[in-house]
Amino acid sequence: MDLRLKGKNALVCGSSSGIGEASAIMLSRLGANVILLARNADALSVTEQKLDRSKGQEHAFIIADTSQHDDLNTKIVGLTAQKPIHILVNNSGGPPAGPILNADVDAFRKAFDQHLLAYQLIVRQVVPGMKAEGYGRIINVISTSVKVPLHGLGVSNTVRAAVANWSKTLATELGPFQITVNNVLPGATETSRLTSIISNKATKQNKSEEEVRSAMLSEIPMQRFGTSEEVASAVAFLASPAAAYITGTQITVDGGRTGVL
Repeated sequence: MDLRLKGKNALVCGSSSGIGEASAIMLSRLGANVILLARNADALSVTEQKLDRSKGQEHAFIIADTSQHDDLNTKIVGLTAQKPIHILVNNSGGPPAGPILNADVDAFRKAFDQHLLAYQLIVRQVVPGMKAEGYGRIINVISTSVKVPLHGLGVSNTVRAAVANWSKTLATELGPFQITVNNVLPGATETSRLTSIISNKATKQNKSEEEVRSAMLSEIPMQRFGTSEEVASAVAFLASPAAAYITGTQITVDGGRTGVL
């Protein structure tokens, strides 16, 4: 199985922590040159130091906010003028939790700006290089909510589903160029996002965080939460030459939870 990424350039969004950071580290271990993208310069600098350099890789980072499209576009244009991007990992923090009826129109607008519209902007800049290089992998880290909407995550459920359909459409259009487009759907994963969700549930349900955590674990056949590294392994596989004939798919990484309830 060919998992080697030496000589490939990977742009990983939301890579200063969590799944994005783990994905960047995993891709670097396979030999890729990694460009990190996130808002916090200090956190990006820390992540950059964790990237593997044993195969002569050269890494860098871009400070950008995916909701600020003009600045984001300028920086992606500058990046692609310097080097082609072979691998794009679209990843961004989820919208605030809450029932869909409590969300105003602006909450949806912000979510679409941060996720779908930002991804479209980036893809339009990196695809020409993928076509020219004859190698392209676009991987979107979304959520299991695209299969079964999650309670209390109204805005997130909506925008994630939109990204999934955008991705499938893109896969069809880019297939003739041997560029693959796939989604990774994490379930409950030990990240700051999960900590926030548990805390919010505990407050709303008047329960302890441990009670909420135990209830969530009881819904997962494997009886544990996932790790960022486990999700990153799926990302890395889809980015590799071994996944050349896999496109338009969704890989669920959730310990078997989706579809059980």
